[in-house]
Amino acid sequence: MADSRLGSALLNAALVVGALVVAALVYGLATRVFTPRTTPTRSDEQMARIQVEVLNAAGADGLAGRTTGYLRRRGFDVVEIGNAARRDTTTVLVRSGTALDARHVAQALGLGDARVVTGGPTTDYSLDVTLFVGADYPALAPFAE
Repeated sequence: MADSRLGSALLNAALVVGALVVAALVYGLATRVFTPRTTPTRSDEQMARIQVEVLNAAGADGLAGRTTGYLRRRGFDVVEIGNAARRDTTTVLVRSGTALDARHVAQALGLGDARVVTGGPTTDYSLDVTLFVGADYPALAPFAE
């Protein structure tokens, strides 16, 4: 008799635990399905955390480094610099950030929105924006100073 009572108590405890797990899963599914999707945005104070990759696409020595210094003085987080295939025009490409992030970078360089290339954020890239400094770099703000 004592064994059947112990067995019943363990079975009841297992059922309660199972019911709690099922309830948690249903809650997670419901919040995932019924919560509206949002597009991430940044306030002006968060702009300093925009991560930028600066690539020299003009072939001029020290171009990426000089541009990096300029952007860092304006509060951008330049985390990578390098070289890229030659380009005639400077462009800002959205990576994992938003188009607004790219526009902030473009505006800091004196570029218009036409130089921002969007295709939607990509989750497989860790940087917010890639800046390709093209052969038109003498017209950019860092080189006009």
